Amino acid sequence: MSSLYLVIISYDIAHPRRLNRVAKVLETAGVRIQKSVFECGLTPDALLALRLRLRRLIDPAEDHILITPVCSRCRPHIHWQGKLPDVSAAPYWII
Repeated sequence: MSSLYLVIISYDIAHPRRLNRVAKVLETAGVRIQKSVFECGLTPDALLALRLRLRRLIDPAEDHILITPVCSRCRPHIHWQGKLPDVSAAPYWII
């Protein structure tokens, strides 16, 4: 059984068509927690595949995607302020 890596993925995409494509890919991989931010629990292979897929969708001269790992020791220290995102449609729960 492979362990899941928790990553936070944020992006800034210049062109609306590329933006929509990136957002659709990330919606299948994780949960949107803000407009351009996703939380994803992925196996190492799935994370690598996602990185390669995203790389093919962007224009590196204009766009950027930030993939930030969250270690298991850091996860309990994440705190929300304000309205929590709706995770009812999440394909998984991270506890």
